[in-house]
Parts: sequence; C-alpha cells; structure tokens
Amino acid sequence: MGVLSTLVRGLVRGADRMSEFTSKRGSRTHNKGRGARPTGLRLSSRKFLSIRAMIPEFVVPHLEGFKLKPYVSYRTPRGTEPPVTAQSVFAEVVAPQIKASFEEGTFSKDQLEKYGFDPTQKGKLFKLYPKNYVR
Repeated sequence: MGVLSTLVRGLVRGADRMSEFTSKRGSRTHNKGRGARPTGLRLSSRKFLSIRAMIPEFVVPHLEGFKLKPYVSYRTPRGTEPPVTAQSVFAEVVAPQIKASFEEGTFSKDQLEKYGFDPTQKGKLFKLYPKNYVR
C-alpha cells in the first residue's frame, strides 16, 4: 500500500482510526502500560504466577544528613580526570606493589595472586579492578 492510499483511507474511515492507540483510547479495563517488565508468568490456566526473582529490588542508601542532592545538572562542566582504564589501575595500584616486592627480593612469578592475578582469566593478566584495589 502506498502513502497516498493510506492517507485516503485515513480520511475516508476517519482520522481517529489512524492515530496512535494509547491507554486513553481503550476501555476502562485496558492498561497499555509504559514498558514495565513482567514480574512473573501467565500460565495456560490464565492465572498469573509471580516469581520473586523477577521482581526488581531497589537498594537505596540511607541519605539522612547527606549534603549532596540526587540530581546532577547537564550544565555541569566535564570532569578533568581521564577515564579509568585497566592500564591506569595497574600502573597506580599493582605496579608499585610489584616494584616494592622486587626491590625487597620477595617477588615470585608463582605468587601473583597476592597482586590481584586471577588464573581463571584466560588471556588477561590482571582484572580491571584487582582484588586489592581500594574502591
């Protein structure tokens, strides 16, 4: 169907049929919603089974006495610090520890776990945040 025939059909049938179907245009029981995810499953018996793992859990910290507001304006200037990369974390956290233990003479390739090395990571020597990185 072409554009012209669609416009003509809209004029013949009435402009309301061509507009978007929203929850205001439905019956009293119609609820289109706003894209919320379901919190369970609809069974074949048309019953709704609520699943606890599908219900979102919001963890909100206690902000009593907190001076900052929970809104950041878009007009705030950009940060001056460079983005955190795996190489910068390694250079700031792990490299000084390895250098210190190398100078002490206690460095061993077999004991890299104390510097944050995870042997289960294939192809990567250190994680982005090593185990001993203070967050």
